[in-house]
Amino acid sequence: MDLSQIDPEKRNDWQEVQNYVEAMNTALVELETLPLSVRLLKNTHAILMQGVRGEHKTPGEFRKSQNWIGGSNLSNAVFIPPHDKDVPELMSDLEKFWHNDSINVPDLIRIAISHYQFETIHPFLDGNGRIGRLLITLYLISRGLLNKPSLYLSDFLEQHRGNYYDALTRVRASNDLAHWIKFFLTAVIETSEKGKQTFQSILSMRNELESQMVTLGKRAENERSLLVALYRKPIVSINDVSKLLEVTHRSANSLVGQFVELGILEEVTGFQRNRMYIFRRYIALFG
Repeated sequence: MDLSQIDPEKRNDWQEVQNYVEAMNTALVELETLPLSVRLLKNTHAILMQGVRGEHKTPGEFRKSQNWIGGSNLSNAVFIPPHDKDVPELMSDLEKFWHNDSINVPDLIRIAISHYQFETIHPFLDGNGRIGRLLITLYLISRGLLNKPSLYLSDFLEQHRGNYYDALTRVRASNDLAHWIKFFLTAVIETSEKGKQTFQSILSMRNELESQMVTLGKRAENERSLLVALYRKPIVSINDVSKLLEVTHRSANSLVGQFVELGILEEVTGFQRNRMYIFRRYIALFG
């Protein structure tokens, strides 16, 4: 897709979402043959920062300068992470913690501590929040606790941003790790319950939409294939559909047109060329 066709105010957000999906998918493929590692996080960070805010801040590499959290400079910062020279050793220690089974601690507690440690080290110049949240999902998948990246804590953490930062700060200021762990576990519980409800809504919607496919006769097979593809990629262009289904551009255009008529897809650009279509009903289930 040509990003120049998107409203400039939304362009960076769009690219960040696309990068997030690509970074997650690439990391999941790597996890099939490699353990969770610092190297994998660096590779994920490089993808995450392509063409977005912070793309010139050494994507895929640890920072080589001091950064800070909150405030406008070091003198009034809310928190100053460790010196950049200490970052490689600290991240190496964190990697060892992920795989040290001699430490008898439940996986949810281990990743709660790991997330706190990662955000405190703040190893990259930019994108630490996004990578830190990805780390949670990747760890749980690497340990076999999730089969798919179905636990997204980002929404909970965003809704409770103040409490999230307060909980991290309490560990740094008064070593109150128990408070942080309780907050983290609450996030997991509430997000899991919401995820369960969302999954049930998706199943209900899928059954309803597939019943519509029955009325399409010979066209139903391609229509079902497109519907399945939209669950993986809910915002598509005609070219995307052509590639996903391995059909001609003309067939893809016809399929998308049918989905627009059925109310499944909605055109969102208003352009005559490079149009994009959104499976809005599906995306709304995650709101």
